[in-house]
Amino acid sequence: MFTRRTLLATALAVPFAPTLTAAAVGTPPVQLRFPRPTGPYAVGTTEMHLVDHGRRDPWVGGVRELMVSVWYPAWAGGERAAYLPRLTAESYGRDASGALQQPVGTVDWVGARSHGRVAASVRGGRYPVVVFSPGFGVPRGLGTVGVAELASQGYVVVTVDHTYEAAAVEFPGGRLAVQTLPEDGYAKTAMATRVADVRFVLDALKRLQRGQNPDAASRRLPRGLGAILDLNRIGAFGHSAGGITAAEVMHVDRRVRAGVNLDGTLGYGYTDPADSPTVAAGTDRPFLLWGTGKTGPNGGPQSHRTDPSWRMFWERSTGWQRDLNVPNGAHYSFIDHQVLIPWFQRFFTVPPALVANTISTANPSHVLRALNTYLPAFFDQHLSGRRPHPDLWRRPLPETRFID
Repeated sequence: MFTRRTLLATALAVPFAPTLTAAAVGTPPVQLRFPRPTGPYAVGTTEMHLVDHGRRDPWVGGVRELMVSVWYPAWAGGERAAYLPRLTAESYGRDASGALQQPVGTVDWVGARSHGRVAASVRGGRYPVVVFSPGFGVPRGLGTVGVAELASQGYVVVTVDHTYEAAAVEFPGGRLAVQTLPEDGYAKTAMATRVADVRFVLDALKRLQRGQNPDAASRRLPRGLGAILDLNRIGAFGHSAGGITAAEVMHVDRRVRAGVNLDGTLGYGYTDPADSPTVAAGTDRPFLLWGTGKTGPNGGPQSHRTDPSWRMFWERSTGWQRDLNVPNGAHYSFIDHQVLIPWFQRFFTVPPALVANTISTANPSHVLRALNTYLPAFFDQHLSGRRPHPDLWRRPLPETRFID
């Protein structure tokens, strides 16, 4: 499931190298549009450059550096944030053009804007903190739709780029760190690095809460950002390898009280999932597993009834747990591809293989509704103490199944 440079481009089985640009054929680029968050809060966002002087980067040597974005409840107003940093957008756009079988520049990735507002004024209060880890090789920005939704619902969400594993990470000053991995044998190192990354981010948030500025260059952060962090209520979630990361972090760090795995096979790097300490131990805290009908063993459902790693984790966990499934979805139904692919289909023919391998045949609006319902509800229940509607975990929404 996880290979080097796992991006939209690798979801398409047929390679394609575009030789033209959209400008060369006189076609205006497609402008991206994203669904507006549904929560009661406006959304602010800012980024931080974090340097872990106590850890050596396992891929290139030197100190370990990270880029993170902080999404938070804010007052309305301010400039809309770029969907992806410019250099990341350019790099991702080239890969995406190949996968979409369209000329470079068909989609305006650089000009795309999210619904987050750059350094918007912080809305006072105390909010739970949730860390988001993306899939293997995927930029943190590809989870923007779900992250902005959580922030609009009253969460501070911190998204993490795992440097030199992600296809491209842009640092201040126009420095682009591209994926730099050995040809093979990197799985356990990658997961250990991800876990250390997230734990270091939690340490940096503690500094921020204390009134310090953890940014490497002490760049200005929104006033009051640290004061709204409730670090006694921390959750973690992620897609694919990011979902595994959430479980792995919970295994070693009691600060994380609840976690969600979106379609990641647990025990990554182990031939037998029983050899994974995380899988073998399970968890005593709330955990949500959410798969699809096509990403499990032999192309079938991904659930605790079909995947040995999920089954062992499920059986050995003692905390609150649920197993959800999108039967008609695919691996990328859980991140922004679920919005992007249908949008592209309005303007050009998306290769059928790409549709099948990213979002499949699930109704996009129903999947988005499910994500916007179950993820906030899970964290509401286990971090905010808000009781869900009695039917929430008993009657599944359209395009969703509960796996008992």
